[in-house]
Amino acid sequence: MTTNDRTADFFDGYAGGFNAIYGNDNTIVNRFVNKAFRGAMRERFERSIAGCSPVEGASVLDVGCGPGHYGVALARAGAKTIVGLDFAKGMLETAKRNAEAASVSDKCTWVEGDFVTTDFRRKFDYTIVMGFMDYMADPIAVVKKAAEVTEKRAFFSFPSEGGFLAWQRKLRYKSRCDLFLYTEGHVDAIMRHTGKRFLIQSLGRDHFVTLYAE
Repeated sequence: MTTNDRTADFFDGYAGGFNAIYGNDNTIVNRFVNKAFRGAMRERFERSIAGCSPVEGASVLDVGCGPGHYGVALARAGAKTIVGLDFAKGMLETAKRNAEAASVSDKCTWVEGDFVTTDFRRKFDYTIVMGFMDYMADPIAVVKKAAEVTEKRAFFSFPSEGGFLAWQRKLRYKSRCDLFLYTEGHVDAIMRHTGKRFLIQSLGRDHFVTLYAE
């Protein structure tokens, strides 16, 4: 079984739980978990949405779209076209339901496939690659492809190597799917393969990267 196959199998079963991270579950347990461990996930979401500006009439590619929260939020904000790609069917089914609930299904297309080998036959104003590099055995191929299909800016998250959160993630994912963690120096070396300007910012458990494709 390939790295992508293992990851797809895991996220097929995790779609409901992952969707809840961005939801309104206000239980004591969920409030604690969100505050202690998911602050970076919220921050990278907010930074990515804010970075896709101007959004009115824009096209957005969401790589590893999961339950579609980035695409749905941008569609509601005025984006014209959203393409969400994932290799987990369960995630795509959840994304479709979320788009329908937000009345933006007409703007959203959800695609099952491998990002690096998919021929999009177009470019996008913005590309979002959040929570995706964690599972990619060939990160250079991913960032180069993102640079190729982006007109303005692309946004990435790379999970940080080192510290308690990295240690506990390694333990949790050991039997689930392959997990790849990065130092800032490693991220810098990977991004240089795009030949584009980029900015790396630390969010604690993640390195948040903005790629300027213009």
